[in-house]
Amino acid sequence: MGIVQIIAVILILVLLVKPAGTYLYHVFSGEPNRTDRIFGGTERGIYRLIGLKQRGGMSWKKYAVSFIVTNIALVTFSYILLRLQKGLPLNPGGIGNMEETLTFNTVISFITNTNLQHYSGETGVSYFSQMAVMTMLMFTSAASGFSVAVAFVRGITGRSSVGNFFEDFVKAHIRVFIPLALLVTLALVGLHVPQTLKPALEVTTLEGQSQQIAIGPIASLESIKHIGTNGGGFFGANSAHPFENPSPLSNVLEILSMWLLPASLPYMYGKFAKNKRQGWMIFGAMMTLFVVLLGLNYAAESAGNPAVNAMGIDASQGSMEGKEVRFGIAQSALFTTVTTAATTGSVNNMHDTLTPLGSITPLTLMMLNNVFGGKGVGLVNMLMYAILGVFLCGLMVGRTPEFLGRKIEAREMKLIAIAILIHPLIILVPTAAAFLTDLGQGSISNPGFHGMTQVLYEYVSSAANNGSGFEGLADNTSFWNITTGIVMLLGRYVSIIAMLAVAGSLLRKKPVPETIGTFRTDNGLFTGILIGTVLIIGALTFLPVIVLGPIAEYLTLR
Repeated sequence: MGIVQIIAVILILVLLVKPAGTYLYHVFSGEPNRTDRIFGGTERGIYRLIGLKQRGGMSWKKYAVSFIVTNIALVTFSYILLRLQKGLPLNPGGIGNMEETLTFNTVISFITNTNLQHYSGETGVSYFSQMAVMTMLMFTSAASGFSVAVAFVRGITGRSSVGNFFEDFVKAHIRVFIPLALLVTLALVGLHVPQTLKPALEVTTLEGQSQQIAIGPIASLESIKHIGTNGGGFFGANSAHPFENPSPLSNVLEILSMWLLPASLPYMYGKFAKNKRQGWMIFGAMMTLFVVLLGLNYAAESAGNPAVNAMGIDASQGSMEGKEVRFGIAQSALFTTVTTAATTGSVNNMHDTLTPLGSITPLTLMMLNNVFGGKGVGLVNMLMYAILGVFLCGLMVGRTPEFLGRKIEAREMKLIAIAILIHPLIILVPTAAAFLTDLGQGSISNPGFHGMTQVLYEYVSSAANNGSGFEGLADNTSFWNITTGIVMLLGRYVSIIAMLAVAGSLLRKKPVPETIGTFRTDNGLFTGILIGTVLIIGALTFLPVIVLGPIAEYLTLR
């Protein structure tokens, strides 16, 4: 039955990819369509309000600067609110101001779409902060990443320009995230997820003692948390908490919410490229990697913990440590795989309690730059690997490599090399530094190989802008707040700027006519090359540290 559940969710996703991808194309293509009648008036009002009279195309540099300046303004606003939250309204619990380094980490985490939480939501932030900072940044960070992905697609497919950041930013909100968040919020309220501004409930336990149960505006945060692939939870237990995720039905809704838009972007790209088959090939490569790693996690968790099995304890239920009984192995494994493949970071089970082999799945998906990625990250990274694969194939046969009718030359490959190399650099260097200092080692709760994985996971999650964690790590210290904050910044902005530069470079080139010798990028051979390129680069950079962590732990347990 577990496999049937997994297959059913994947089939629902595949059926939704084409209509969702088509809708996204209509939103961002600039071509007149029916959505203009519904949203056009609201957008024009916003354009007048912000003084955006001319919405002409930008150069890639202007687009990047607009993106960064907007993010800086949002960070400044959010930092001030969190530092002053004690005196702001909608704070029935009397929660105090957030500490400086934790505030730095939190605003960086949310603006980079990471949502790594070194605080517990129900005790660390007020209702006002949950709405005005956390929920607001969940919308704006997702819209920012989505806009950059669309700009990159325009550039490599040869549109007139990469577009206008502010127009894309507004459209992403008005036509995508706000409508979807409203629908999912209503669905979650119908599934008994709380949505209220009342203070914590005072209840009396069976022993006659008084206890407080935290509630709040949970459903609205929960919806954009998944639709925007953010992942930050209202509660410290995240989507394992019954108020955030009360049933298997809500679990499936949350999985589809965080998976649908990233999975639909390849189809949108195919329509931009006027080659839908190529879009499906990219999607096929993503899904192949996803299914293989999902299979590893499901098999490992179903087999149970080797150390427990060796004690003669019945392992027929698999490894249920850290998992909710209402979800079981199948929905826990699927959630784990989707949340790290789609760079969401939401969890419905504790990743720290995964079996050693099971933990390889989330680690690998984040090390491979999130196979489906968040709002555009997965598509951009997969296209980056596609360009690299075409370049390598061109070298092997002695031809100038071409992608979508444009030559791939030294400038593009240098920029792609920066985007590829920054990822392992900002993971492995801080991981090594954490083990060389008492500040880093003092936070490790589990010595040995598992402790190695705890530290590695924290930086992998930060670099991949994922936000999930091995929660055994005591990470709310100045050392971890500052180092992971820096890693999140570099993981978000270096690769985005590099890939916008690639789009701008390709956009300036004249199209090269297709000939009989042109390497096709819309067939099964290319899909295989793309998968191979991703796996080879991932193995070359991260296999040694995987061996030192999860694999060594597995061999020790056996």
